Amino acid sequence: MCIRDRVSTQSTGFVTQQLQKPNAMSDSEEEIDDSLKNPDIVNKYKAAGQVAQAALTKVLDALAPGKKIYELCSLGDKTILELIGKQFNNKKGMEKGIAFPTCISVNNVVGHFSPLASDTTVLEEGDVVKIDLGAHFDGVIAVAGHTAVVNTTDQPTSGKKADVICAAHFAAEAALKLVKVGNKNTQVTEAIARVAEAFKCSPVEGVLSHSLHRFVIDGTKCIINKQTAEQKVDEFTFEANEVYAIDIVLSTGDGKPKESETRTTVYRKVPEQAYSLKLKASRQLLSEIQSKAPSLPFSLRIIEDEKKAKLGITECVKHDLLYSYPVLLEKQGEFVAQFKFNVLLLPSGTKKLTSFNLPHVSSEYSLVDPVLCKILSLPCPGAEGAAAEPAAEGAAPAEGAAKKKNKKKKKKGAAEPNAPAATATATATTYHNHNHNHNHNHNHSCRINSSTYSSTCNNPSTSN
Repeated sequence: MCIRDRVSTQSTGFVTQQLQKPNAMSDSEEEIDDSLKNPDIVNKYKAAGQVAQAALTKVLDALAPGKKIYELCSLGDKTILELIGKQFNNKKGMEKGIAFPTCISVNNVVGHFSPLASDTTVLEEGDVVKIDLGAHFDGVIAVAGHTAVVNTTDQPTSGKKADVICAAHFAAEAALKLVKVGNKNTQVTEAIARVAEAFKCSPVEGVLSHSLHRFVIDGTKCIINKQTAEQKVDEFTFEANEVYAIDIVLSTGDGKPKESETRTTVYRKVPEQAYSLKLKASRQLLSEIQSKAPSLPFSLRIIEDEKKAKLGITECVKHDLLYSYPVLLEKQGEFVAQFKFNVLLLPSGTKKLTSFNLPHVSSEYSLVDPVLCKILSLPCPGAEGAAAEPAAEGAAPAEGAAKKKNKKKKKKGAAEPNAPAATATATATTYHNHNHNHNHNHNHSCRINSSTYSSTCNNPSTSN
């Protein structure tokens, strides 16, 4: 979730644009070409993407009523660290690990909820669950965010929950189509607004999709989720060999989140900021943070003694040694959905790194806007994910386009990057994937069942 980098004193206090590159490497580090012109950088992006894919998939598989959110966040972080530890071990001194701690934000919680062991919050049946995390090798960052529903029935989720998930998904698909060399960031923002309107939802204010660089999770080039009179970013043109963290967040409410009274646990060390801390607990905390998470966001879960962490954090934040990521809330009774992923603007085309099965939802709304239909009928870029062979870059997916049947429901494929074109003309939109194994190939063929559209995943190597 990129609601950060305050640059104004607006009452909301949310992101509009960043002031600096806060996570840049130190001057003593060897300068390297961190663009996609460097094959080593490309390989690290792909490797980090596979780790993020696997970690988020593991959390998705563990979602269930009664499950503690703390345990799920710990599972995501633990998986990242386990998988990161198995790669690039021949590179002595390489920093690698969590690029963004696992956050699980439910229903009207917009983002950054990443509780400590003392928190007893659990999931309930019907919860709309947003999972957000990131991994890195040598500061080369891959992020992933996905929305699921805790649904133990065979019936699709409907109503506002379905509307916002469909809206966020199609907005993410439109962004994927539009983030390509020669296009402008404003085109993406306009498409998000159009999709939100189609599903009677609102883009969440203050959310930014950033350019990525080595050790920089929030680069200066930004795509704003929703532009307002108070919140704007400079227009720019996408260029070859750039990388972006696309973060799409939509709400059934007005999209104007407020800070929660829940104390955040997610922070980032502010570089080049010095202050002589008075409390011993604060000094010890900062020293441990410097050792474990010197440059990228972290959760206080990395500190073994929770009480000491809570004691020392206040002074560090007060004197701007740490930047906090507040827990944000939409109005009670509303729902928020998020989809987040890396896109690499390679010479051969746009590459999306991660892909996850969509939840079974059914919305009464569909896309009829000709502008959006034109955008979403473009060939879908390839994808990279764990345990999967990507589709050819720039090639249309093997999934068939969604069709109309009995003026009822429209189908969406199981994996986001290879989504079928949004040619919705039916009254309702239903997404369902019959294959609940997330480690699948991202090329799919579609099969129509009764009056709804659903997808089964077929491996192209064994089927036509």
